[in-house]
Amino acid sequence: MAARSAVHCGLRGAMAAPMQRAVRWGRGLCTAAAPRPWRLFGAMCLLRLPRITQPLQKEEEEMAALMEQIELEKSHYSDHEIRKLEEEEQLRRRKESLYDDDEAPGKTVIMAQDLEDKWEQKLLQFKAAPRITDADKNNNRTSLDRRLDSNLMLLVKQKVGNQELWLLPQAEWQPGETLRSTAERAMATFLGEHIQAKILGNAPYGIYKYKFPRAIRTEDNVGAKVFFFKAFLQSSDLSQAELKEDYLWVTKDELGDYLKSEYLKKVNQFLLDL
Repeated sequence: MAARSAVHCGLRGAMAAPMQRAVRWGRGLCTAAAPRPWRLFGAMCLLRLPRITQPLQKEEEEMAALMEQIELEKSHYSDHEIRKLEEEEQLRRRKESLYDDDEAPGKTVIMAQDLEDKWEQKLLQFKAAPRITDADKNNNRTSLDRRLDSNLMLLVKQKVGNQELWLLPQAEWQPGETLRSTAERAMATFLGEHIQAKILGNAPYGIYKYKFPRAIRTEDNVGAKVFFFKAFLQSSDLSQAELKEDYLWVTKDELGDYLKSEYLKKVNQFLLDL
């Protein structure tokens, strides 16, 4: 029994030593891999979707004409076309005196051809709205009524340190918030509570990380991480919006006029303009 106890104690001691070393190594590893503090921001990529289709290229026009011709050749007659053919046959038979006119006297009959003539007159009176608006002509980039065939993104001018930069609307994360709610708060801060937008998902679409200048960088204040979320604008009228800062509505091609290169690179990674 004494020998068995001695062996048991020896095994326990032999197992305890490596475990203690592992614990000490694990503590040192956790200390070495501890993340350095970063300030967190949520930013909202708010898009106004296209209102009209883009002009067709030459190849697209040719393909559209071909598909229309194929559809016409394979299609069946509509009710209106069948009615028109029947009426043409009735007129032909009347002229040949092979058809007895049993219509009630004095009754007004509207023929299919009469309807087509009426529709043709309405078409001639119709005038399509111009694709190029006054905002396009004046290059008014604060207006939503421009570049109707493209996506427009909201940019706002914000103060970062001693600089004023054009950015997506962003706000610093506060304890108790999700990053999405932080981005929503940033959007409401610049557009007010009346804005209607469709938020796309709960996960960020991209991240931009940068370090502060060495002069102000400390172990407790290394830099910032900006998490980008996306939303589609659903309000066509922003007259109720409370725009509190300088703002612009720009296309993807115009972003380079305002955003810094590294920031622009991160935004372009999740921004599609098809």
